[in-house]
Parts: sequence; C-alpha cells; structure tokens
Amino acid sequence: MSGYVLHLPEDESIVLSGPVSRRLIEGGDGDAALLYIAVLKNHGSIDDERLRALLSWPPDRFQRALGILVRQGLVALPRQGNAPPPPPPAPPAADQRPEYTRADMARALEGEEFAGLTQAVEQKLGKKLTTPDVSVLLGLYDQLGLPADVIFLLVGFCTERTAAQYGPGRRPTLRQIEKEGYAWARQGLFSQESAAAYIRKYQKRREGLPLLMGLLRLGDRVPAPSEEKYLLAWSEMGFDNEVIELAYDKTVLKCKELKWPYLNKILCSWHQKGLHTLAEVEAGDRPGSARNPRRSGNNMRPAPAETAKDDMARMEKYLQQLRREKEEH
Repeated sequence: MSGYVLHLPEDESIVLSGPVSRRLIEGGDGDAALLYIAVLKNHGSIDDERLRALLSWPPDRFQRALGILVRQGLVALPRQGNAPPPPPPAPPAADQRPEYTRADMARALEGEEFAGLTQAVEQKLGKKLTTPDVSVLLGLYDQLGLPADVIFLLVGFCTERTAAQYGPGRRPTLRQIEKEGYAWARQGLFSQESAAAYIRKYQKRREGLPLLMGLLRLGDRVPAPSEEKYLLAWSEMGFDNEVIELAYDKTVLKCKELKWPYLNKILCSWHQKGLHTLAEVEAGDRPGSARNPRRSGNNMRPAPAETAKDDMARMEKYLQQLRREKEEH
C-alpha cells in the first residue's frame, strides 16, 4: 500500500507535536502510545482508575505503560507533599536543529496548521519566507514542539522588541526568532497562557527602563540592546531604585565613569547575598521575613495594552481563511 486514508471525526482534534511523536515511535510500545493518547484526550485531568476503565486494562498492563511514559518524560506523576516539581526536559541545542529537505518542508506545508502559521508569519514580518526561513520555522514547530499559536506570539514578541531597540520598520531575522524560541522552551513556555504571561512580565519590566536610564545619568535615549539586557536583569532581581543608584555611584567613584560590567558585578554580589533594599545593603544583612514594600515594580509605570490577544485572533483568522479556501477547492 502506497498511502493511507485517515477518516477523522470533525468535532475534536488531538495534536501530537513532532518531538512527542518521535519519542513514541522510537519507544516502539503500542500500549504507551495508546495511554498517552487517552491522557491527551482527557486533557490530563483523569485519574488512574478512570483511565484503566477507559482502556479496559488490568492494573499491571496500565502500570507498565505508565512507567514507560514517565521514563520518556512524556508524563509526570503527581507530586507528593511539598516536593518540588521535576524540571522540564532540556530542549536540544539550537545547533542540533535537523536539516530539513525540501520534501520535508513540502509535506509540512500540506498541513493546515503549519501552512497557516507560515502565512501569518510572512505577513507579520512583511516578507516572503525563504527556504532556510521555513526550515527554521519548521524546527521550532516540529523538533522543539512549540505550538503554532505560541510561535506566532513568539514572532510578534521578537518583532516588537526589535522595533523598540532599533527603530520602527526593523524586523528580526528567523535566526533571532529561533534563538528566542529556544529560550522560551527552556522556560517551559508551551502554551498561550504561559507565553502571554511572559510577554506581560517583559513589557512591565521594560516600562521601567526610562527611569533606570535616568538613574544612570544617561538621559532619555533608548538603551542599546546590550544595555537593555543589563537593565532588565537588574529589574528582574528586584532591586529598589536607590540600590541601583548607589551601585552607580560606587562604579563612578571607582572607575571614574560608568562601566556596565563593574556595576553589574556589584549588583549581582548584592543579589546573591539577598540585599535588595537600601537599608539591607547599608546594614549588610539578609532580608527578614517582612518584605520591603518599596520594590522596583512599584516604581514602574503601568504596562501598555497587550498585543498578545490580537496576535492570537489574527492567527485564528488565518486558519479559518485557510479552511474556507480548502473547502472551496
């Protein structure tokens, strides 16, 4: 037989990402694959007894398949007590992305979701994607396992960040988007909710950049990308503005000018010691249980209106349009 015709119901879809499919296939265990599909169909919110009843399996068969999925890192057992959650599997290194052939990309573009994603990304970036661009996009979707809607949010995030750093009209390259995508995967941003929360957090921290630039006597100019990395990192650490200003004074006193690495070394040292307020730094003590209300987040202006929902709506619009065109043909 040269091919297979699949008759799938229209009411519900179960999507397996490229990495998950690869692990199940390479594992070669049908029971494990069937159990994973059952868990996925119930969105993970089903107990062992109901799963066994659904599959009509005895306990030993169920436990064997479950053990395989756990060892493969595809499911995690419930935590006991206050035990911390296990860390997510590390994504492959960016330089380990497979080299997709034209045939691989053509097959991927036959899928409605990836084709819709490609069109949406092209419009977002204002250009036609080249073959290497599509290969990078496929790597994020297939190997890394980022869902299409999350990739679209990723592209929007990188586009807005690049325009803010380099000026309106500038667009990120697919390599830059890929690098950020691997950073998202390391942080476990595999859903719309987690990705949108990350974007909101980034935008809120970025709102405080003009104030921090003023503390460093750099005027009202936009920080360079390398400067922005320092400023965002210090904001993430949770320093009061007075602490950053004190570190600046110490840097200028020592170096006679602003030296970013030296200032960063001071702040990282304080952060490691748990000193984030002016009183804590001056006393040299670790913070107590009562937190100082004057945290850096309180000195930031409100975050701007989010674009994440708009991006998700546009993505859905592209997919709907693609479905209509497919039905017409």
